[in-house]
Amino acid sequence: MAEKIDVYFDYTCPWAWGSQVWLDQVRDKLGDDLDITWKYFPLEQVNAADPGFKLWEQPNDGASSSLRSFQAAHAAARQGEEAFRKMHAALYLKRHQDGRNLGKQDVLEAAAGDAGLDLDQFRKDLESDEVFAAVEDHYTAGRELGVFGTPTIMFENGEGAYLQVDFRDLPKDPVVFWEEFVTTVRDRPEVREIKRPRKPRS
Repeated sequence: MAEKIDVYFDYTCPWAWGSQVWLDQVRDKLGDDLDITWKYFPLEQVNAADPGFKLWEQPNDGASSSLRSFQAAHAAARQGEEAFRKMHAALYLKRHQDGRNLGKQDVLEAAAGDAGLDLDQFRKDLESDEVFAAVEDHYTAGRELGVFGTPTIMFENGEGAYLQVDFRDLPKDPVVFWEEFVTTVRDRPEVREIKRPRKPRS
């Protein structure tokens, strides 16, 4: 039986990128035994100073790189699951490897090209505002579960954790680390929090 997880993410977050690379490696090994649903969770909304601010009600003008990149991912998904997966990885690379602004049309089209998408179809689907409702739904559901940051991985039994995987030093054996993570997070609800101490920088 497949392990089903929801992963709350934002393309602007480097820790979310690290987890995406790691989880892709795990899924490559486990195949259908791992079922991942990616949930839009804009950090711009989390960090908004105005309590009445709603990102999904803002103009679709590229000012929000989070919203525009979610829109691009949603457009890619219309070309199939594999297209979404490739675009998902391409968007992270554009942002965190190339340092590009995901609010820009040319950057999104370049990512779509890297992912091998049908560009004409992608441009058409990118104009849809359909993703706005999905962002609201995913964000609201996440907050109701207590999600506060990205990436957060939630299991079917309601247990979950916010996780920082260093994208500069990914686990050498991704499946072993996954099994350890499942045991600690899903199966050990008595573990409330683990946080490493960090020496102050001189």
